[in-house]
Amino acid sequence: MKHILIIEDEAIIRRSLKRLLERSGYGVSEAASIPQAEEENSLENFDLIIADLRLPGPPGTEIIDKAPGVPVLIMTSYASVRSAVDAMKLGAVDYIAKPFDHDELLLTLERVLKQSSLERQNQALKSDLSRRYPVSGMIGASPVMQEVFSRIARVAPTDTTVLILGESGTGKELVARAVHEQSPRSQAPLINVNCAAIPENLIESELFGHEKGAFTGANETHHGLVEAAHGGTLFLDEIGELPQEAQARLLRVLQEGEIRRVGSTRSRHVDVRLLAATNRDLKQLVEQGEFRSDLYFRLHVMEILLPPLRERGDDIHELAEQLLSRACARLNRAAMQLSPEAIEAMYRYHWPGNVREMENVIERAVILSDDPLITPSQLGLSIDIQPTSSAVGDVEHDKLSLDEYFIRFVRENEPQMNETELAKQLGISRKTLWERRNRLDIPRQKR
Repeated sequence: MKHILIIEDEAIIRRSLKRLLERSGYGVSEAASIPQAEEENSLENFDLIIADLRLPGPPGTEIIDKAPGVPVLIMTSYASVRSAVDAMKLGAVDYIAKPFDHDELLLTLERVLKQSSLERQNQALKSDLSRRYPVSGMIGASPVMQEVFSRIARVAPTDTTVLILGESGTGKELVARAVHEQSPRSQAPLINVNCAAIPENLIESELFGHEKGAFTGANETHHGLVEAAHGGTLFLDEIGELPQEAQARLLRVLQEGEIRRVGSTRSRHVDVRLLAATNRDLKQLVEQGEFRSDLYFRLHVMEILLPPLRERGDDIHELAEQLLSRACARLNRAAMQLSPEAIEAMYRYHWPGNVREMENVIERAVILSDDPLITPSQLGLSIDIQPTSSAVGDVEHDKLSLDEYFIRFVRENEPQMNETELAKQLGISRKTLWERRNRLDIPRQKR
């Protein structure tokens, strides 16, 4: 039974309203003023409070702050738009004017109580989800993931630069998005940039912008991605691929909060928070002279290390179930299940591509399966095969596997070609070239 408090100083109206509500199945308490209501009741225990606007002592709207979380319906004999607007601004859920129609009043009460109930259920669900999945889009009850969530919660409210580390496919972009969404900059833009996907000769222009006529083809002034992130967050994914010249410009952004467009002599102020991610060892790159040490120390203020999927224990099962549910919904398929054998195969697999690979494996299984139960054969996981380095030696060119051909071609041509030229010759994007280098462990040679 819903319990309603009526605060009305006119006894006849108060008792009449009480009888109407009790006949409709509500529990009712009454008071002639706000002080009496506070003295005789625990306000937070009511499902709804109906208060007259004009009362002896404090006006009826004052009950709104005294009963947080309880919907308050204001009634008054002075029906006017002004009174309604003022009451709603102060937090009233609705407004009724006396004399009121009984049926209309009961419909209003039913609607307000139903809305309040839904809001409470929604809040409870959000709280439960927040406890289970404290970072939007990320699942993980394992201790290593709980540490990740804890670090996100600690650093997000600050403006500290964050370096996100982890293997490819572990969810570094999700971490960056979570840090942004939980920060004071959440209403400003989050600009994502994959440094490996932009050709070397264009990356400075893309990041910092250029002036008209700065180089051939610069037919108009271009605002860079750093400027686009002004007031918000700039996420530089795979920052280890950033060329030295762009590293120097980025250092100035961090030190001075300034950028200078390519071809410009004037600096511009920018207010951005920087998040960076990489699956490479930046410290080693510093020692090899491929990454600026001063930029590394500027980036390495707060570190969030994402564990590989194979080290996340029971998270593997929970992730698989969630990804299967999403894949079925996205592909318009009926609900499917993973067989115990399939789950066991997932635990035994090494997952070199981490969560991204699992997502692709499950989507493929959903497409290929005619049965609602997914088996290991449909997952197609090579449990007993471990990746090995290919020594192509003198194998004939036409007998090489694709990976062996890739390794040979890159090693033979990288001394005289840059990354953009290599990718063009192979017929792939620069990002794909970079991903295959990492998968096949072919570090870039110093030139």
